[in-house]
Amino acid sequence: MRLLLLTLAVLLLLSQFTPGHTQKCWNLHGKCRHQCFKKEKIYVYCTNNKFCCVKPKYQPKRKPWLS
Repeated sequence: MRLLLLTLAVLLLLSQFTPGHTQKCWNLHGKCRHQCFKKEKIYVYCTNNKFCCVKPKYQPKRKPWLS
């Protein structure tokens, strides 16, 4: 039983240190990734040389007079 608890504690600690958290961008509405999902758009580049992927609901609206 102690071995099981020790194993679970070690796995819990390791899960806190593994990479996987993505950096935020575009006023905290985008995420820095190597590749964006289908509906996401790239507007800027992140400081870690990844794309700043922004979901459609946070993408800026185009002005009709700028088209």
